[in-house]
Amino acid sequence: MKKVIALCLAAMMMVAAFASCGGDGGNTSSGSGSSGSGASIDTTKTGFENVVADSDFGSEKNAKLKVWGPDNYTKLLKKQCDAFKKKYPKQVSKIEVVVQTEAEAGTQMLSDAEAGADVFGFANDQLNNLVNAGVIAQIAPKYAADIKATNLAPAVEACTMKNPKTKKDTLYAIPETGNGYFLVYDKSVVSDKDAQSFEKVLEACKKAGKQFIMDAGNGYYSCMFLFTGGLRLEGLESDQVTQKFNKYSEKEVVASMKAFSTLMHKYNGTFKSLAVSNIPSGFTSTKTRKSTCGAGIDGNWDTAAFKEALGKNFGASKLPTINIDGKDKQIYSMYGYKSIAVNGTSKYPRTAQVLAYYLASEECQNQRCEELGWSPTNNNCVETDAVKNDVAISALLEQSKYSVAQVNIGKIWDPFGNLGNKLCADTTDPEKFDFTDLLKKTIANVLDQ
Repeated sequence: MKKVIALCLAAMMMVAAFASCGGDGGNTSSGSGSSGSGASIDTTKTGFENVVADSDFGSEKNAKLKVWGPDNYTKLLKKQCDAFKKKYPKQVSKIEVVVQTEAEAGTQMLSDAEAGADVFGFANDQLNNLVNAGVIAQIAPKYAADIKATNLAPAVEACTMKNPKTKKDTLYAIPETGNGYFLVYDKSVVSDKDAQSFEKVLEACKKAGKQFIMDAGNGYYSCMFLFTGGLRLEGLESDQVTQKFNKYSEKEVVASMKAFSTLMHKYNGTFKSLAVSNIPSGFTSTKTRKSTCGAGIDGNWDTAAFKEALGKNFGASKLPTINIDGKDKQIYSMYGYKSIAVNGTSKYPRTAQVLAYYLASEECQNQRCEELGWSPTNNNCVETDAVKNDVAISALLEQSKYSVAQVNIGKIWDPFGNLGNKLCADTTDPEKFDFTDLLKKTIANVLDQ
């Protein structure tokens, strides 16, 4: 009860704190005029340097903030936070950077928001839980107006939910990167042409004595077995918990499941269901060990490791096609965004908002693109040569055309992961297995949770 009261008080303080810079407790209008607090939003100004003013910090001085970010971003994140401190030495005295994966950030915030970071990165499928629990602060309309004007529309949409009280569309986070996966391969093993066909990728890996790795038991990846057959996620029911599905063809989804399972067993020993961390390490050769991986399905978070391991042999492409009942069909995936948010219980709500806004700025997105290979969401960044000439980012953006949005996700991960494990299990005979029964049980498990 004390935690609930504290969260409510913090939320009220956050709204009051931003009244003078456009905060209104729910109105995130991007147009000029009243923001609901009597303040006016100037939409002619865009970009962090032009939008932020010293008055945005209010009376906050010598703020001490905690920021969460994944391990491979920690070095750059510290550099960016140091740059922010130099910009505002009177407002910020300390920024502590702590390693926390985006996949687990939401869970940790829900567990104990008061012990959590003031600013944190998270994957967008966690947004509805964070909003419904009241542990995430809405983005001040002054910043929201600029974010909407300068970022890819789907990325902004993925950060938007209806305010539980006002029922208005509200921006609760700031997009920082596209979040998806694609085919990555060693070009000395798999040719660019062969990379377009799943069958040819597996055959090339087998011929070279290399592994093809994907995490088939992880619902984030195994969803492709269902999506390729036409199943789609269509948000949540009114309870904001129960998953909605499209009117899919059971026959086509079952055919897709069987096609994947058949290839997994045909190339048993070549196809390996392992954690994606095994892919960059598998590409690496040492003096005492040759590389073991020829190709795999991984995301842009590992691009730097791929480039280091493979050098000129680094190849990346959208996911390939798979032959289903005599027809080559494009493999569909999950595609979402990673975003930056502000803890609703932060002791420095104004400073935390400005920092979050800075970390998602064009400057910081360009840095992540150039140093980590992360795909940007800022419109100007997307048009840079660094993005256009990066094969991994190009692959990710191309795969986004063949994907299902990772927003408003229910409890699909475990059931989908169990389905993937079943498809590749040694005890599964694709010619005799009842894929229809597995599909029905999987959907039932998603809906019954």
